Amino acid sequence: MEPHGRLQQDLRGTGRQGWQARSTDDRRHASQGASHGGQPAKKGAVPRRIGRTKGGLNSKLHAVCDGKGRPLILLLSEGQMSDYKGATLMIDALPRAKALLGDRGYDADWFRAALARRGIAACIPSKANRKVPIPHDTALYRQRHKVENMFGKLKDWRRIHTRYDRCAHTLLISAES
Repeated sequence: MEPHGRLQQDLRGTGRQGWQARSTDDRRHASQGASHGGQPAKKGAVPRRIGRTKGGLNSKLHAVCDGKGRPLILLLSEGQMSDYKGATLMIDALPRAKALLGDRGYDADWFRAALARRGIAACIPSKANRKVPIPHDTALYRQRHKVENMFGKLKDWRRIHTRYDRCAHTLLISAES
């Protein structure tokens, strides 16, 4: 134990008093740092596909489904990745189809043009900030609930919903078996 008044003398010696005497980093313990020790990921290692979002660490699952809502293509990406970038990664793998139903996140002129080159009609509602809204088939768009139901079923499995197995390597292993 310190003798009475010793701490006060140390604070006076710094020229500051009370709470101002603390250092800029006033945590109790030094930061433990990342588990990888600040080193980049090993070459050949499978990325976890977890990124920062407003809600914290998260990942995003992009899906291409058939007419019955069964997944044909799944792409796991970081949570902050936009839907446009996910579409860019999946566009070459799209199966032949008459129409593609997508949410507002996929509303981009280049994506619509790429679908048109493939002979696929885009049924995507326009974003709110589009100056001239592009009309879409609302009756056809109602069928998108099948895709939302597929995501609901995936989330019913607790390990996927709570991200226990949402890392890319474990999701792909469980999908193969």
